[in-house]
This record gives sequence, C-alpha cells and structure tokens, in this order.
Amino acid sequence: MKSSQLAAAAGRCLGGRRLATVRSPGARGLAARAEEAPRAVRQSGSFTLNLFRGQFEPAQVFPFPEALGDEQRQTLAELLPPVEKFFREVNDPAKNDAAAQIEERTLAGLWELGAFGLQVPCELGGLGLSNTQYARLVEVVGAHDLGVGITLGAHQSIGFKGVLLFGSEAQRARYLPRVTGGEYAAFCLTEPSSGSDAGSIKTRAVLAPDGKHFVLNGSKIWISNGGIAEIMTVFAQTPVEKDGKTVDKVTAFIVERAFGGVSSGPPENKMGIRCSNTTEVYYEDVKVPVENVLGGVGNGFKVAMNILNNGRFGMAAALAGTQRAALRQAAEHAATRVQFGKRLADFGAVREKLARMALLQYVTESLAYMVSGNMDAGCQDYHLEAAISKVFASDAAWAVVDEAIQILGGMGFMKATGLERVLRDLRIFRIFEGTNDILRLFVALTGIQFAGSQLQELMRAFERPTAHLGLIFGEAGRRASRAVGLARGADVGALVGAELRAPARELARQVLQFGACVEAALRKHGRAVLDEQLLLNRLAAGAVDAYTAAAVLSRASRARRLGLPSADHEVRMAEAWTEEATERLGALAAALGPRAQRHGERLTALGRDVAEAGGQLSRSPLNL
Repeated sequence: MKSSQLAAAAGRCLGGRRLATVRSPGARGLAARAEEAPRAVRQSGSFTLNLFRGQFEPAQVFPFPEALGDEQRQTLAELLPPVEKFFREVNDPAKNDAAAQIEERTLAGLWELGAFGLQVPCELGGLGLSNTQYARLVEVVGAHDLGVGITLGAHQSIGFKGVLLFGSEAQRARYLPRVTGGEYAAFCLTEPSSGSDAGSIKTRAVLAPDGKHFVLNGSKIWISNGGIAEIMTVFAQTPVEKDGKTVDKVTAFIVERAFGGVSSGPPENKMGIRCSNTTEVYYEDVKVPVENVLGGVGNGFKVAMNILNNGRFGMAAALAGTQRAALRQAAEHAATRVQFGKRLADFGAVREKLARMALLQYVTESLAYMVSGNMDAGCQDYHLEAAISKVFASDAAWAVVDEAIQILGGMGFMKATGLERVLRDLRIFRIFEGTNDILRLFVALTGIQFAGSQLQELMRAFERPTAHLGLIFGEAGRRASRAVGLARGADVGALVGAELRAPARELARQVLQFGACVEAALRKHGRAVLDEQLLLNRLAAGAVDAYTAAAVLSRASRARRLGLPSADHEVRMAEAWTEEATERLGALAAALGPRAQRHGERLTALGRDVAEAGGQLSRSPLNL
C-alpha cells in the first residue's frame, strides 16, 4: 500500500473527519478568519487524547477502576470455577488444532455454560455481564485455547455486537435470543480488495422498487464463523442522496442465511487458530428486509468502527491470560531445570527474561481492566486507549510466548508443551480487528487532530488578543508549567503511592514534553503530517509508553492502598516499567529531529527500491 493510501485508510479510521490544519500564525487564509471568534475547544477525559496536548489528565486513569459491585463480584465468583474446570477437563486444544475444528462436545458445553451470550441481557437469553466481568472470563479462555476464543469472540464481541449497540428494540428482541440459543453469528466486513481500507468495499445493496427490501450482492473473505453463522452483520455500499447527488455510503445489515442466496466456501487452511471456522461468504441477490438495516442507511462505517472499538479490550484480556499461562510454564521449568550444576532460575539472564515477561503481562492485564472499567463507568472517549490495549497486548503476547519457548529450549519447540501452537495462534492478533500498523496511525492521527484543534483556536485568538485573553493566558500558563516541568493542575504525586511519586512526576514531565513534540511536528508539517508515517509511528509509540506507564502506576498504587499481598512486587514492577517508558519518552525529541528524519528517508528510499526490484537488489557474494 502506498504512503498516501495508508494515510487515507488511517484517516478513515477517524470516522471521515478532517484533520485540523495547523500552520504558523502568518499562514495564508488565517487572516481571513481572524475576525471569527474561536470555537470552543473540545474537552475530553481521555488520558491519551490530552497527552497530545501535553496535558496530564488523570480522570480515567487515577484511581484504578473499581468496576464491580458486591453482586457482580458474587456472580463472577460463581461463574469462574465451572468455566475454568470446563477448559481444564473438557476442552482439548491439541485435538481442536489437529482436527482444525472444535469438538462437538466442547461446543455443546460452551452453549450450555452460556459462553456465547455473556453480555446479552438476561431477559433476552444471556448472562447480562458487564465489560469487566466479560474480560475476566475471556482471560480464562485466552489462557487455554485461543482458537476457541476466536469462535466465541467472532460470535459476540463483533458478530452480533452491532445488534447490542445499535439495534432497535425489535431487532434486539428478534435476534438476541437466537444468538444465545444456538445460532452462530459472524461479522462480515473484509473483502478481497479491502483489508484495513474498509471504505473501499465492493459488496452492494440496492433498494428494490417495492421499497420493502434491499438486494445484496458481493462476497467477503476470511470471515470467522463464516461457514457456520446463521446470522451475520454485513457491510455493503448503498446509494445515498447527498446534496442533490447520489453517492455510495456503507450501510450495515443484519443478514440471515435463511433469506436465501447466502453461501460459504470451504474452511481456510490457516497457520494458527486452526479450530476456528474461517471461510469466504457469498451473497447473490439476497433479499434483506429494510427493517434489517442496522444503525441507519449510510452509517455503516460508524457502526463497524464502534463495534471494533467496543470489542478491543476483550482481546487484551484474553492475551493477558495467554501470557499468564506461558509465564507460569516458563517459571516452573526455570525453577526445576538444572544446567551446569545450577537451576535455570539462578542465572541472571534467565531472571531478566522472566522479569520482562512478567512486566509485559502485568501491563497487558492493567490495560484490559482499565479500559473495561472505564467503559463500565460510562466513559465515552476510550477508543485510543482500547486501540493501545490491542496493539500492546498482541505484541506483548508474542514476545512472552516466544521467550517461554526459549527458556524451555528444545522442549518448548515440541508440540507436547503446547507453546508452539500458542505461538501460531498468536500471530493473527497483530493483524485482525485493525492491524497494529493501522491502529498506530489511528492513535497518532486522532491525537494530532485533537491537539491541532486547540492550536488552531489559539492562533485565531492571537488575531484579536483583547477579546480572548482567557484562552491566551491559559495557554501561556500551560507553556510556563512545561518550562519548569510541572503538570497542569494538582501534583500528580498525590495520585499514587509514596514510593511511586518520583516516577509519576517524571511521567508528568514527559507528558508536557510530548505535547511540545506534537506541536513542533504540526507546525513543521501542517496537513502533510498525514504522510509522515515514521513520525506518526514514533508519536504512537510515545503514546503507548505514556499510557502504559500511567496504567501500571495506578494499578500498583491500588495494590498498596488495599494492602494486597502482591503490593511490594507490583510497586517494583511499576517502577521498572515507568522508568524504561519515560526514558524512551525522553528520547522522543531526538527521534523526531533532523538526523532521525534523514535516516528515515534513507530507509524508505531503500524500501522503495526493494519493492520496485521485487526483492533484494544485491546478489550473493558467490554470484559475481
């Protein structure tokens, strides 16, 4: 994909909104708007959005969410033992993988447990769980069998999630009892010509002359549950009248296989998650009733993005379970395996591996429950944090399982340990439900848009300073606090445990500097920042470092406040992670400087040459 195309795809992830144009106060066109009063700058409780403005916003981070009431805790306590027992004693991940399908007794048992309707309201056949309760059960699944996890997730995390989020009362009443009573669901978006670029789908739906149904034609690829789903959320282009013209816009539909004209191909032969059903799905003159439009005609992109955003925390929860299981396996082996007269656990290098694996698991778990807790609290701006949780979790899980195999050595490479299957299963998580590459651009571009809107209003205010002194003085105070390294508002040290005040204050200082880096990038590149993907990736990496550091500081402070037995260990992990994260943040300005830019240009030029040559240009030294 070309640079401009990838930027456009990421831009679509912003919901089609324009990126704020930011130029110097003397830029052409600004003077013409100087007499306009600045619009109110959007406010948000999102830590990550405010990070791009150089502001340390604690509202959705401190204190760590306490999302469960007494009754919810009791419900979860009753659900966990049978689910854990089921995955230990009934489900056989090795058999599922070898047969490339889930055993029938396992599927029957999961339906009986209610695992396919965890968040559906009780009155409609589900268990009515909150996001946090859901995350805890998904963590159990992730610890045992990711292939089964995909079957469950494709069904409820995205398959019928649109009905939960956008469905009318009639749609919810018709379909939710069915998807909790034995009928599988699927989410059908990806096509041969569109992966991350969801706006370029070719499947079409045209309103029939009678006005009572749409006629749907097209195909989808790599659809989880595609061969077994009876109920599908399908996205198609529909003609829409706009400003006197007919344009195509994406619409979401609830499609039943029973409508006729729906068929599917054979299951795909995949690297991992082999037991999950993945197929192509075809639609030929499918008559979809108008009442099955989901979220309104032309609103399909919004529906798709909200479904994906809403479900990403579940992936982090599942992969936190995967990492916990792999770490346990590696730690037990290191504690018992003797080499050169010593246990592996007595070697410093092995201890460092275990420590880093534990850090990655702790961060992943902290992100999952922070995002789910914020969602349960009714927070609206959690999309960047959910994206970060998915990116971090999928990268971290790969690293943790890879290191577990390394610690087990040759034994880890053998099928008997199960780790090679887990590693194969994990590879897809960095690709689907938003590739990590696109999600990094999503984080950076959304944050830049948020920061750019403030800078744009400030520059307008400077054209009429006497009328907008409050805005100007507020910005002056923020910049002054940046100069002396103070966070805006209350001392962040008061938000954390005593041992964590120093790293928390350093994080706050780096947040202010991060805002300066964003502002400098905006002033330098303006709208052209859309094409500066290396810069955007570095900003996204900084955002991940800042948010993960805040999350672990908050969680470790909770452990200390509650006097948990693991509090000392958690505080030390928070210190270690935050120190490394803030060191990377401190190097960000240099990473965005001229030298780094030249190096980036060199790399992109090399990559262009390789692409045009169809591979490596240099020949073997033996092939003269």
